[in-house]
Amino acid sequence: MKKIKKIKIKVNGKITTIFDKLPLAKLIKDLKIPLTKVAIEFNKEILDKKKINKIKLKNKDVIEIVHFIGGG
Repeated sequence: MKKIKKIKIKVNGKITTIFDKLPLAKLIKDLKIPLTKVAIEFNKEILDKKKINKIKLKNKDVIEIVHFIGGG
């Protein structure tokens, strides 16, 4: 039986423990974040949202999620 490794990442400044190689898209879905209303920074680079399905999270990755807010 293979043991699933857990890793620590930082999401919006908070350390979070997740399963190793969890897809970024799954993390976003689990956090219930609507992709149409956010910008995602992954390890200090703004992500093209089309690529989130290809990214597997690793130990010490840093993710910042910024919500768009309308106003006037």
